[in-house]
Amino acid sequence: MTFKAFNLYDMEEIEVKDIALKPYINLQGKLLVKSHGRNTKRFGNANVHILERLTNRICVPGHVGKKHKIITKWATGKYTTNMKTVLEALEAIKKKKNENPVQVLVRAIENCSPRDEITTIEYGGARYPQAVDSSPIRRVNLSLRWIVQGSYQKAFGKKKKMAETLANEIILASEGNMESYAMQKKNESEKQADAAR
Repeated sequence: MTFKAFNLYDMEEIEVKDIALKPYINLQGKLLVKSHGRNTKRFGNANVHILERLTNRICVPGHVGKKHKIITKWATGKYTTNMKTVLEALEAIKKKKNENPVQVLVRAIENCSPRDEITTIEYGGARYPQAVDSSPIRRVNLSLRWIVQGSYQKAFGKKKKMAETLANEIILASEGNMESYAMQKKNESEKQADAAR
């Protein structure tokens, strides 16, 4: 017998097309998507369910770059509150797209995960940007971060709720729409890497 996530979404039918990301997107059937921070070993992130990783990202949506830009009272470390936001977003996606919302999320992650980015190397006292390939686990982390940051910026100080903007951001990213913040960031990252080759 296989469990559905929250007894709502079937994880068996979800397909990850990007072979590199397949081992790092955990889609195990679980009733309760919560690991209580047990996966602390190296690459332990890969064992954390993808919905839990999205929820954990919502805890710190104000972190952009090295600055902690903004914080709101609802987006604190309260797991149940953040998971409620994710569940509302998934429900909204299901109504709009009429398909498994977790499949839409996986497609969004595949679309907006950058294949390469830049790092800085020091050579003879001068610093140069150098293009490097992104590891699969970092690709998933970056795409989740950008999806949350984009939806948070569209909800902060506006009438729209976080769940609504999160659903919208995931749908846009899954379609490869350049209105999505995550898609813009991916494009920017890959363009910078191309220029640094």
